[in-house]
Amino acid sequence: MSITVGLDVGGAHLKVARLEGGELVDVRQFASPLWQGFDRLGVALGAAMPLLGGAGQVAITMTGELSDLFENRALGVARLSEFLDQAFGAKARFYLGRGFGSAEEARTDPYAAGSMNFLATAEAVAARRGEALLIDFGSTTVDIIAIAEGAPQVRGFSDADRQASGELVYTGLTRTAVMGVAQRAPLRGRAVGLAREYLATMADVRRILGWDLEQIDLHKTADGRGKSIEESRARLARMFGSDVLQATPAEWRTAAAYLREAQLNSVVEGAYQVISAVPMSENAPVIAAGIGADEVVEISRRLRRPCATFGEFLGIDGALADAATHHAPAVAVARLLANRNLR
Repeated sequence: MSITVGLDVGGAHLKVARLEGGELVDVRQFASPLWQGFDRLGVALGAAMPLLGGAGQVAITMTGELSDLFENRALGVARLSEFLDQAFGAKARFYLGRGFGSAEEARTDPYAAGSMNFLATAEAVAARRGEALLIDFGSTTVDIIAIAEGAPQVRGFSDADRQASGELVYTGLTRTAVMGVAQRAPLRGRAVGLAREYLATMADVRRILGWDLEQIDLHKTADGRGKSIEESRARLARMFGSDVLQATPAEWRTAAAYLREAQLNSVVEGAYQVISAVPMSENAPVIAAGIGADEVVEISRRLRRPCATFGEFLGIDGALADAATHHAPAVAVARLLANRNLR
């Protein structure tokens, strides 16, 4: 039986998908804080060994080259491709944007190898649906890609171009600092200017709102303390220059709800910008991906469009569908490489 593994090598997480005989059997996420050192990726790959065993080919996409561990993106691609080439040898095939190549080819064309995971997911969607709007809401960023006429209609490939086109909204479900979402927020009837300091994250905001993030928020908190609702409230209170006891739990929840709305509005704005450039029918669905897929369902409601998660779209059921949705690029590159070799 042929085994293909897909890797999405990020700056904070390693996502791994395993296909056996072309069918997805497992997909998982591992913490890989690359900014702490290259050895962290090695530790993550070690933890992923149960998914890697017996693989005949390994499809790789990356965004980890953006880590501040590297002086520039080209150097990041070079070092990551070299490391992964040593780990997997000839099995390693690097996604270069609408095709795969060797580690040497990735190093030769770093801007085709780096930060193309969004395009892999969009290609996988386009292979099954001629018209859709892919929204992948991750821990750090949101990708918004229009698919029309059976192909991704990408207007920019660099982060700079994609941030200008609305296709990349630099905000995430958990890791984004609250100061990056709003400059002020309401508390007890006053609009309070927020501290422009890394004191709380959107993971804190969502915990206060009742989200269970245990399986998806794998990194330390802003102050290195715990992840209880009470500790999240205390961190958010510092953003307001307050002590947590200066407002009630309900008042902190209202403040958190406002911050969530501010973040979702920024994604809706990006979606409308993308749609304005690529006209599509009103019934073209939103395909929701990423750990923030539940938020994408809400965004699709505001866009007045039907919605399916990436896992549902692929016809997968149960917990595996959720995992495929959460880590869509790893699944996508594995499927693209496996299908390419079947032709």
